[in-house]
Amino acid sequence: MAAHRSGPLKQQNKAHKGGRHRGRGSAQRDGKGRLAPKTLSKKVRKDLSRVDQRHRASQLRKQKKEAVLAEKRQLGSKDGPPHQVLVVPLHNRISLPEAFRLLQDRDTGTVHLNEWGSTHSFMLLCPRLKHRWFFTSARPGDLHTVLDMAKVADTILFLLDPLEGWDSTGDYCLSCLFAQGLPTYTLAVQGISSLPPKKQIDARKKLGKAVEKRFPEDKLLLLDTQQEAGMLLRQLANQKQRHLAFRDRRAHLFAHAADFVPNEESDLVGTLKISGYVRGQALNVNSVLHIVGHGDFQMKQIDAPVDPFPLNPRVIRSSKDSGTAVEICAADAVADMEEDLKVLMKADPDRQESLQTEVIPDPMEGEQTWPTEEELSEAHDLLKESSKVVKKVPKGTSSYQAEWILDEDGESGGEGDEYDDTEHEDFMEEESQDEGSEEEEEEECETMTIGESVRDDLYDEKVDEEAEEKMLEKYKQQRLEEMFPDEVDTPRDVAARIRFQKYRGLKSFRTSPWDPKENLPRDYARIFQFQNFINTRRRIFKEIEEKEVEGAEVGWYVTLHVSEVPVSVVEHFKRGTPLIAFSLLPHEQKMSVLNMVVSRHPGNTEPVKAKEELIFHCGFRRFRASPLFSQHTAADKHKFQRFLTADTALVVTVYAPITFPPASVLLFKQNSNGTHGHMKCSFDGKLKSQDTVLMNLYKRVFPKWTYDPYVPEPVPWVKSEISSTVPEVDME
Repeated sequence: MAAHRSGPLKQQNKAHKGGRHRGRGSAQRDGKGRLAPKTLSKKVRKDLSRVDQRHRASQLRKQKKEAVLAEKRQLGSKDGPPHQVLVVPLHNRISLPEAFRLLQDRDTGTVHLNEWGSTHSFMLLCPRLKHRWFFTSARPGDLHTVLDMAKVADTILFLLDPLEGWDSTGDYCLSCLFAQGLPTYTLAVQGISSLPPKKQIDARKKLGKAVEKRFPEDKLLLLDTQQEAGMLLRQLANQKQRHLAFRDRRAHLFAHAADFVPNEESDLVGTLKISGYVRGQALNVNSVLHIVGHGDFQMKQIDAPVDPFPLNPRVIRSSKDSGTAVEICAADAVADMEEDLKVLMKADPDRQESLQTEVIPDPMEGEQTWPTEEELSEAHDLLKESSKVVKKVPKGTSSYQAEWILDEDGESGGEGDEYDDTEHEDFMEEESQDEGSEEEEEEECETMTIGESVRDDLYDEKVDEEAEEKMLEKYKQQRLEEMFPDEVDTPRDVAARIRFQKYRGLKSFRTSPWDPKENLPRDYARIFQFQNFINTRRRIFKEIEEKEVEGAEVGWYVTLHVSEVPVSVVEHFKRGTPLIAFSLLPHEQKMSVLNMVVSRHPGNTEPVKAKEELIFHCGFRRFRASPLFSQHTAADKHKFQRFLTADTALVVTVYAPITFPPASVLLFKQNSNGTHGHMKCSFDGKLKSQDTVLMNLYKRVFPKWTYDPYVPEPVPWVKSEISSTVPEVDME
């Protein structure tokens, strides 16, 4: 019997690649003593066994747990600052005095009341729990006060209604607080015990479902009895703290007391003495201090008076009777401050941060000597001769039309070239705001005829007709911008070469070059610029973590002597406005160009035009400015937007002090009322394609120097405000 032999068409399978699944021993044998490049480096990383890896992970978990416990023990302890709690009622049916009455339990601890105008607060000292609290309050209608106090509060206590949870004002306040960044918070329900017993369970279930949308996996506590108030205090004391980056890297202080000493030259300016507890980081007297809503100032010295609210007050025993003891209360401690006052640190003029916010530009820098009259006349004659260009044009072409005909090299000749030298004038505007806005309306807006709006005879008589007309015009302009973005009609009374002399054509907006330093406005000479912003930011943050700052430590009760402060600051404090101060990082008092990514709140429908004055909450700052809007893209050129759109995120550009990110951003628009909306459009025919000629022209747009750090009075809440949020702020 013959054996089978495979033919030439037998399938040849690929050999198994055993190297992929080799063990450590086979790899070492094949390597023949050769070592990997990483093992030859100086930083040899040892391979840990599985037991060592578990031990190392256990150590890291233990260290994190100890750090959290240490933070809990320090906050509110005798060595740390008091636990500051901001109480915010989210419904108009919430009784704030009743909630404070339950929290001010004399059996729990010692209560020290304090009242500044419309702001009620009190200090609660509880030696049994080894904790001290400082309770403050703010109404959701006073939105800017809520946002400012939330920037320094350790915990926010939200009071909810048992039936609805929160009303429209409270819902809007929550949206703004979420956008700014929430610290540690607690939810408490007030008034559920007043409901019938059968309805209490249903009310708690409905409220839990409503709260779950905004606060998932958060427990609801009750606040109707003294026992429930005690449980709430324990919850506040044992909560894990949430961190806000913009305040943890800067020393800040909430003023418990303030005094004003006027200067000898003028009573309107003087030295402001602010007393409070240092939080966040150690406070150095040579740094610049920012008072929220009022601006930046320098400090003269820092005093260390006696803590007026010690957790364990001093006890002095009588010499006559050893069994008699006298307890030193807070009032006695304040009276003894002058005797025990100690100057902690005085400012050093050589090391103190400067208040210079702008660069003083040199008008002669990079300039040549002024030409003589003969040189000017020769240049003018030469320009006339060179401006005469011979072109081949179609028969019947006018001289005006010939100016727009391109040569073979893609450039137009004639008199239009004389306007190239005047492009920079667009960036050196020195007219008033009203003149500038009228010119912008004339240049940027499309001209069209719209019929008169029909008014109802039964319309509200109290409506301001002038304000209504302005708002209606804004709605029309916004609608036109949405329908025909970046389109402008050629004016009939002005030549196109004059109307668009500041624009230029680009073959491709994405790829065509445009020098970023070309024809910059004069304001750019006033700002500070970074050679490498990312490296500077990284270096400053590293110094905060590693370098020990000389000054007042966290938890100390200090008095800051702030120089050259207007008297209006202390007047607002006496009327009830909270006084909050932040220590600035290096360079944060200097002006620059800030680019912020924002998105419009879906509840706002009112048109917001570029260059309108808005109120900014940028990190710890609050200021007013007129921003520009542009598209948020990854290109090197960004298209200007005339209105703040609702569907996409935009970049807001302003002149403002440097703020190192991350920092949240909120924009608000101040209105006198919620305005009625109108829209009426009439069209007399359909446009055909041959009726219009379109050209892509571009020019650079720069913000105006409208920064104003003085925002003293809180703005009452209105439903048409804008709430915008951003995770980070970028600077150019």
